[in-house]
Amino acid sequence: MKDDAINIYDIAKMANVSIATVSRVMNGSDKVTEKTKKKVMDVIEKVGYTPNVYAQGLVSKTMHTVGVMVPTISDPYMATAVAYLERELMKYGFECILGCSGYDQEGKQKKTEMLLAKQIDCLIYVGSTFAGNGKDTAATDYIREAAKRVPVFIINGNVNGENIYVSVCEDEAAVFDVTNALISRGRKEILFLTDSHSYSANKKRKGFEKAMKAAGYNAKKGIIYVENNLYSVCDQLILMENITCDAVVASNDVIAVGAVKYAAKKGIKIPEEMEIVGYNNSVLAISSTPEITSIDNHTAEICKNTVERIMDLLNGESGGLEKKVSVTCTLVPRKTTMQEWPYLGDI
Repeated sequence: MKDDAINIYDIAKMANVSIATVSRVMNGSDKVTEKTKKKVMDVIEKVGYTPNVYAQGLVSKTMHTVGVMVPTISDPYMATAVAYLERELMKYGFECILGCSGYDQEGKQKKTEMLLAKQIDCLIYVGSTFAGNGKDTAATDYIREAAKRVPVFIINGNVNGENIYVSVCEDEAAVFDVTNALISRGRKEILFLTDSHSYSANKKRKGFEKAMKAAGYNAKKGIIYVENNLYSVCDQLILMENITCDAVVASNDVIAVGAVKYAAKKGIKIPEEMEIVGYNNSVLAISSTPEITSIDNHTAEICKNTVERIMDLLNGESGGLEKKVSVTCTLVPRKTTMQEWPYLGDI
């Protein structure tokens, strides 16, 4: 029968091994022989011992807990990333503590302190909003301060500093190639719809501007800032009575759905009269009617890679750890673009 008073020290004494050996067995270390592992596990099973994560942490110097920060869990991209991160962390026996900061500076700083107070082993920021606009370094000083206490990983944003590791998508190149492809088949009045001035949004906008300018078009005229809400996007475009467009490149799939709704209300044929490309290749892209062509920024791959790098770092294997990982995006063609789309693989 299980005895709640049993602890790791008792297990070590019963198995006639060191406390460190018990910790290695519970953490799945390969530095313990099968014979010793069996002896320790036999004792654990006999007494019905369930390790307390805090007591375990005192011995192994790790709480097996990672903080994950997002601006909001209501965003499809953020929710998907958190789900992938939690799944990957669980494979290594780690728990995650979620913090939702909002988009203002004070909220980001307060939630960072809240997570650090939980004795986490590592902190992951998800979303380019945490990287600021890429220019104002003062806006990201709180991240560098956090990195003095625990390793910091950033998904979809770039911040420079010691003990900071980032993963970014090649957003600029992806939007440039998509816009260029639309231009190459006669689209002249292309809109770029975005909702922010974040690091990632700025990269996407820059790709759009480069492609439009290279073709001799007025890039600024096509950039429209909208609310990240599919109904608001539709209403805002309808209110812009003088707007004309034959293609839309959206900075995320929520905005792309809003563009689809706009076309439906205006009686614009998709894709014959207007092509639409979204971003993130989320469930929204396939939930829409028609299904939306979207740029896949490989969220699952980035999250898996991030967790693997975290484990390497926590296991002391930081020698060859990359500070920055860049991921090439892939276009997933669907019904909102013409069938003869030239980019069927990496863009």
